[in-house]
This record gives sequence, C-alpha cells and structure tokens, in this order.
Amino acid sequence: MKQLKKSAKLANVLYDIRGPIMDAAKQMEEDGQKIIKLNIGNLAVFGFDAPEEIQQDMIRNLPTSAGYSDSKGVFAARKAVMHETQKQGITGVTLDDIYLGNGASELIAMSTNALLDDGDELLLPAPDYPLWTASTSLSGGTPVHYLCDEANGWMPDLADIRAKITPRTKGIVVINPNNPTGALYSDALLKSIVEIAREHGLVIFADEVYDKVLYDDVKHTAIASLSSDVLTLTFNSLSKSYRSCGYRAGWLVVSGDKRAARDYIEGLNMLSNMRLCANVPGQWAIQTALGGYQSINELVGEGGRLRRQRDLAYELITAIPGVSCVKPSAALYMFPKLDPAVYPIADDRQFFLELLKETRVMLVQGTGFNWTTPDHFRIVFLPHEDDLREAINRIAKFLEQYRLRRKTGS
Repeated sequence: MKQLKKSAKLANVLYDIRGPIMDAAKQMEEDGQKIIKLNIGNLAVFGFDAPEEIQQDMIRNLPTSAGYSDSKGVFAARKAVMHETQKQGITGVTLDDIYLGNGASELIAMSTNALLDDGDELLLPAPDYPLWTASTSLSGGTPVHYLCDEANGWMPDLADIRAKITPRTKGIVVINPNNPTGALYSDALLKSIVEIAREHGLVIFADEVYDKVLYDDVKHTAIASLSSDVLTLTFNSLSKSYRSCGYRAGWLVVSGDKRAARDYIEGLNMLSNMRLCANVPGQWAIQTALGGYQSINELVGEGGRLRRQRDLAYELITAIPGVSCVKPSAALYMFPKLDPAVYPIADDRQFFLELLKETRVMLVQGTGFNWTTPDHFRIVFLPHEDDLREAINRIAKFLEQYRLRRKTGS
C-alpha cells in the first residue's frame, strides 16, 4: 500500500502546547488518572466564565447569525474595534483596516501567508508563542529568533534584533505582554523597536492578546500608537481578557503608512474573502465586550483571583532549590529556569514526560517555545489555589527525587 506522508511544509512546525506530552496525558486520563493541567491557557476549564452580558448578546443575536457576514466581519463589531484603537491612541484606522477572525490565531496565519515568499525571514522572539513560528514556516518563510534576555526581565535584546536583520527580513513580531514569560515592555523599548522597523522597512506584527491582563498597576502601550508611519498589524481577541477562548472572536488592525503596502493589503483581502467570514455568533460578542465593564480588572487587581494565583505560584516555584523565575507583570504564565548545574537535562521533552507520568502534572518544556536550551518550562497559574499548591508540591517532590538520584548516582 502506498504510504501517505504529511506535507514537507510541516517539517519545521512545532506546537508542543498540544503535543506529545498532551497525548500521553490523554492516555493517562483514559486509564482513569486525574491530571492537573498547567500546560494551556484555557480559562473556562478552571472556572473563569465569560461575562454574562457577552453570553446574552450572543444568544440574542443567534437567530440572525445563520448567514455569512461581510468577509471582514460584522459592522458593529468592527466599529467597536475601531473605537478601541482610538482609546489606545492608534491613529488613522478606518473600518476597512479591521479584519475579524476565528480568534487571533486564524489572522496570524492569514497575515504571514499574505506576506511571505519562500526564503523570506520573519524576526520572532525567543522564547515565543509557537504559533508564530509555525505560521511563518507554513507560509514558506524562515523564522529567525531574536533573544529575550532573562537577566533583563525577559526584555528583547535590541542588539540581537539588529544583528539578525538581513535583506530577506520582512517583519518583526512583538508579543507584548509576552507569552510565555509574562513580561511587559516599556515605552522606551517599544519606541526602539519601532525605530528599527522604520530604519529597515519592516512590518511590525504586534500580538497584544494579553493587553488587559496586567498586575501591580502596570500600564500597557499599544506599539501601533507610537508611530503613524511604520506599517503595524495588531492582533487581539476576546479569548483571554474576556475569558471567551471557545468563542473564537479575534481581530486584526492595520495601521501606519499603508500606501506602500497596497499589494500586501490586497493579499489580506483575498485571504479574508477565501475563508468567507469568521464565526458570526462570536463576532456579536465583540461590541458588548469592548464597550462594557472590564471585569478582568477585578481578577488582576489587589486580592483578585488571578493576582493571588500568580503570587502563590511564584512563591512556591521559586522556593524549590535550583529553580528561579522572573515574576510576571502580565498574562497567565511564568517561565521558570532549572539551574543546569542542579538539573543537567539533555532532553526536556522527555524530562517533562517523565514528570507527567510520575506526578500527573502536565507542563510544557521550554524548547516547546523555541527556547534553545533545555532548562526552562512554562507554568499556567489558572487552577484554584488548592490545586495550584498541590501541583507545584508534586513538581517540587519530583525535582527533589531527581536531585537525590544525581547525588547518589542511582
């Protein structure tokens, strides 16, 4: 029988957030074991419900949601996104510059497919959200990772960015707030990135999905608000700030000087038309969400559930010998480091697969986020405090046994 093989385009695609470790966890669950999942930012399964007014608006509009919408999206939802850009200080955005999608994920893939030819390069952070690297590869482009410096609070290394720009570089991806590190970038740093993009004629792809998930009264600045000339594509969605992952409601905003990008924008329009439209019921949630009370503030503020869980996870994980972590200022994650002198790991995927089997706690290894050395992992701090405490205690015991085995040579 002739064997059917996957496309060669998938050779460099990695998405370990839902990879082999998750496959092993599914099998364990089928065998009756209960897994504590610290691998994915799926808020609903941890009791974070979408705001009721969003749910009600979707329900009310269901009778008129059976048909296709405009390929770019429902007018009222795009209008609400336009008003949001005005509040953020992003200038020159019209309704035609806004595309609604099945989450930001679909729009990320659309934006790279419309831009990249074979061999074109896109600058991406390391560590990154792996969908960006996968989408770049699937689009025929070459992902080139610039370093985010852990010693400097996971800020992008501007010198490394400059060193990696070549004649084939088309754009730079900025994930702010950052997944997986939880870092939030300063205005000064963002202005420097804008200047680099301006100098080299690069498109900025701004992934700002966590722009409202902020702790300790920090403020987020939309990078598109810092220039009116650099072409910037900003991605956001209802998934995280509005606890609506399954609604698949995201948006892409094109801003900056669009005159030289007319052909690229035509490509975006072509791909938008080809998929007919985004999920219509989810689109109806956008206007209500953006125009309503920002209930995420209660969760991230002093005493809020997300704030408490971040603090607890940080306290417990950094209490483990040989584990350090930059405390996240934003998002739902932290990216701890395992000291290589204490934990000399050759294969971090295998290491965290063993951890899963022994502890029934699921994590994602650092190389799953295109971090080159096997010495980090991502923690999602969404479970309730009791579950979070239990999970990290199990991790601590596993690491303790690892240290003892190394000490005794067994």
